[in-house]
This record gives sequence, C-alpha cells and structure tokens, in this order.
Amino acid sequence: MFNRIIMLGNITRECELRYLQNGGAVCTTGLATNRRYKKQDGSPSEDVCFIDITFFGRTAEIANQYLSRGKKVLVEGRLKLEQWTDQNGVKRSKHSITVETLQMMEGKAEGGGQKEDAYATSVQEPSTLGVDVPILDKRDQTHRAIMDLNDDEIPF
Repeated sequence: MFNRIIMLGNITRECELRYLQNGGAVCTTGLATNRRYKKQDGSPSEDVCFIDITFFGRTAEIANQYLSRGKKVLVEGRLKLEQWTDQNGVKRSKHSITVETLQMMEGKAEGGGQKEDAYATSVQEPSTLGVDVPILDKRDQTHRAIMDLNDDEIPF
C-alpha cells in the first residue's frame, strides 16, 4: 500500500509544541488550502479545505520556531484517520497529516527583509535523515520553544 500526501497551504493557527515522556518533540497546527473554480452557471466559487498537521522530532521544533499563522508551507507526509468517542458517546473521526517533509515557501530575501516566495526551504524528519538531534527545552516569554542555533545551522 502507498500512503503519501502533498499539500501547499497557509498555517491556520499558532503551533503547539509539547514533549513526550521519551523526550521527543511533537508540534500540532492546522493547514488551509483552497480551490477556485467556476460553477455551471459561470459564477466564481471557492472551496477551502482545513486539515490538522502534526510534526515530530527536530522538524517539530523547527516548525514551532519558524511557522506562524498565515505562513505558506508545503508539507509531505502520511494521511491518518483519527477516531474517538466524544463526551456524549458519539463516534467521531477526522483526517490529519503526519508530516515527514516541510518546505517553508516564504523566506529571507536579500538584505534581510521578507519577500514572499523568495525561495523554499526544506526540512526533513531526523529519523529519515539518520541524524540524532538533542532535544532542548528553553522557553521565552511567549512559551514557544527556542532552539540554540547559529546562523550556519538554519536551513534557509
């Protein structure tokens, strides 16, 4: 079987980073993408798709530090069906994406300013790269995780 999904869209909410008992990082947020089309009567219409996305490991920490609401990203990963029973006993379900590769579609332009689509940056889950990355738990005033990186380590 083959389970692969690629989506390009905008981040819908601030990232939520947490750490598992084994020290691994998990970051969740949402992604929105839209499709514009014309109806049979010729009038324009638009469908918007919202989906939850989850990052793990080093990719989770990078997503938490660099992604914010409205940022354009391309994610590649696996589609997952989550099922649960709510407080009223009703069975619920939703699809989400477990992200394996992240590309930030907005980056630094020449001169340090921001320019949309300046270039894409790519981050892969460390398990796919075979890299063992230490987990840091430093926090600033907004309680977003801060990584101790120098400029040569940033992938963009």
